[in-house]
Amino acid sequence: MSAYDAIGGAGAVKAVVAVFYQRVLDDPDLRDWFEGIDLGRLKAHQRAFLSHALGGPELFAGRPLAQAHAGLEITDDAFDAVAEHLVMTLHDLGAGAEQIDQVRAALEARREVVVDVSAAPAPADH
Repeated sequence: MSAYDAIGGAGAVKAVVAVFYQRVLDDPDLRDWFEGIDLGRLKAHQRAFLSHALGGPELFAGRPLAQAHAGLEITDDAFDAVAEHLVMTLHDLGAGAEQIDQVRAALEARREVVVDVSAAPAPADH
């Protein structure tokens, strides 16, 4: 059985994405990145990503990640915060450690195409 089936398939993925985006939009450090974004479309893309990351059907038909995130100046800290919201949502909605680790690995594999290295804070002077 795939991790997708183990967490409850499409219905569970839809619930996870709904709760996840509520958490992200409630986070004062993240909400500005989502202003003016078509959340319905974004949620559909997130459901497709999560389904695929958990071994479910390949549903994604949008722009490549690098193109979709270009110019957003996403930092490692912001990426980590979004990833943590997703992991905590999965945990809170009953996903097991194996499924969570699978999603975490899929997220990490995409870090370099989402994070804008030019947006990273300058190193502190010593």
